[in-house]
Amino acid sequence: DGTTNYAHGVPHFAVTVGVSDAGGLAAGATYDPLRDELFSAGRGEGAALNGAPIRHSGRGELLGSLLVTGFPYDIHANHDFALRLFGSFIRRARAVRRFGSAAIDLAYVACGRFDGFWEQKLKPWDLAAGILLAREAGAIVCDLEGGDRMLETGDVVAGPPALVASMREVISAERALRP
Repeated sequence: DGTTNYAHGVPHFAVTVGVSDAGGLAAGATYDPLRDELFSAGRGEGAALNGAPIRHSGRGELLGSLLVTGFPYDIHANHDFALRLFGSFIRRARAVRRFGSAAIDLAYVACGRFDGFWEQKLKPWDLAAGILLAREAGAIVCDLEGGDRMLETGDVVAGPPALVASMREVISAERALRP
């Protein structure tokens, strides 16, 4: 993940693998070769960074939070909602970052480097490992409606439980304004 970064020599990309079975996501790993960081998780086994247990930040409010997002590839043609949402979060959070690798973004939520993450129109291979990593680190991961269809819709919100609730309120308010 982070193919565009990789192709342009931007040092922010990862190799990510997710495994699912009849019970859903079973295992996942995201490896950042430039930082030699391996984020791994197994269903019911917790999440780890280079073998050490990790946990989400615990932040409960947007004010003071560091959020991360990305923009879908069709941002040029369909930008209204994505940019309105970005503006809403940037007015409420301490800061919003955009690095270009959803797999790393979710891993960073899992270990508390970022407080929350949202993005739309991602591919399952960009999300699968990160969903399990964040969940096994105690974070909530859901689609924009609060459901569990991230792999189908490509839409995701992740972070500590109280923060995700606040993020979903912002998303719902912006969706209500959507033409």
